[in-house]
Amino acid sequence: MTTRAQLIEELIDTGRQLVERGLVQASGGNLSARLDDGDRFVVTASGTWLGRLGPDDFCDLTADGEQVGGSRRPSVEWKLHQRTYAVRDDVRAVVHLHPQHVLLVDMLGAPIRFTTLDHQFYVGSVGWVPFHPAGSQALADAAAEAARDHDAVVLAHHGCSALGDSVPMALRRAFNLEEAATMTYRLLLLGNTTSDFPREWLGRIIEI
Repeated sequence: MTTRAQLIEELIDTGRQLVERGLVQASGGNLSARLDDGDRFVVTASGTWLGRLGPDDFCDLTADGEQVGGSRRPSVEWKLHQRTYAVRDDVRAVVHLHPQHVLLVDMLGAPIRFTTLDHQFYVGSVGWVPFHPAGSQALADAAAEAARDHDAVVLAHHGCSALGDSVPMALRRAFNLEEAATMTYRLLLLGNTTSDFPREWLGRIIEI
């Protein structure tokens, strides 16, 4: 059983790693984790910088979105997290960020190519939703619908969400999604639009 305090420490460490790797800037992005009772989740508070998180930078919300803990307002994107949890019982953590290469490839109108074994195993596919205003119910609903079939979702002109059955897995998926997008972008710069993971191995990836 993972306690609330342990989840908070994992989220604090996740925020630090995301900033160190350049996947978010300043107060961009937000993080959440579902508590073991399944009826509540914690999410970063509004305006928090992910590289400077502390135990007081989180709010507790019920599965219905009612704030039941924390002295600050939750992130404007709390609905994005709440709706994703509602449609995916297996998801225990959501990492929402604004990575540069994911957005670049999307704005070029190209699909992200998952060209390595790690990319295929940890992400494999990505959902996509058109632009909706940040914090809107429309964005939360569209992202949740895409999350039914994918563990990563690109939000056009905004960012992405990476999901996991734990905080470390959501972080691992976020890293692999941005790395896949970075490799795709570099291939496009070189004029390559065809290189991809061997099709004969798709669906046959063993655990790594």
